Amino acid sequence: MQYLTKLFYFCAAHLYGHEDWTAEKNTEVFGDDAKIHGHNYTLEVTVKGSINPETGFIVDLVELKKIVKNNILDIMDHSQIEKDIPWFKDKQPSTENMVVFIWEMIASKLIDCTLHRIRLIETPTIKTDYYGPDCC
Repeated sequence: MQYLTKLFYFCAAHLYGHEDWTAEKNTEVFGDDAKIHGHNYTLEVTVKGSINPETGFIVDLVELKKIVKNNILDIMDHSQIEKDIPWFKDKQPSTENMVVFIWEMIASKLIDCTLHRIRLIETPTIKTDYYGPDCC
C-alpha cells in the first residue's frame, strides 16, 4: 500500500455563533471568532492504493486535481462558509466540520485509489485531520 499527499490552497471566511443567541453570548463563547474573519487554508488530500505498473503512480494527479477543484475549491474558495455553502446550515464552520464536508464531497469520486486522510491547516497552530467515517 502506498500513500500520496497533494496540497491545495484556498481562502475563505467564516464566523462562529448561533443566530438565536445574543451577541454577548456568542462573543462570550466564541470570542473574536464571533466576527467574520478569514483564513488562507492549506488542504492536504492523502490517498492510498497500489502502484499501477503501467504508470508507476497510485493516482492520476490530473484527475485528482480536477476532483478537488470542481468539488472543493470552486465551492469553498472566497466563500463565507456558513453563509454560502448549504451543507453548513445549522453547523459551525469549524475545521472539524470542514474536513467532514471535504471528505463527503470527494471520497466517492476517486478512481483506482481510496481517500486516506483529509488534513486542513487553518493557521500555523491549528491542523485538523479526518480519516473518514469508518475510522477507529
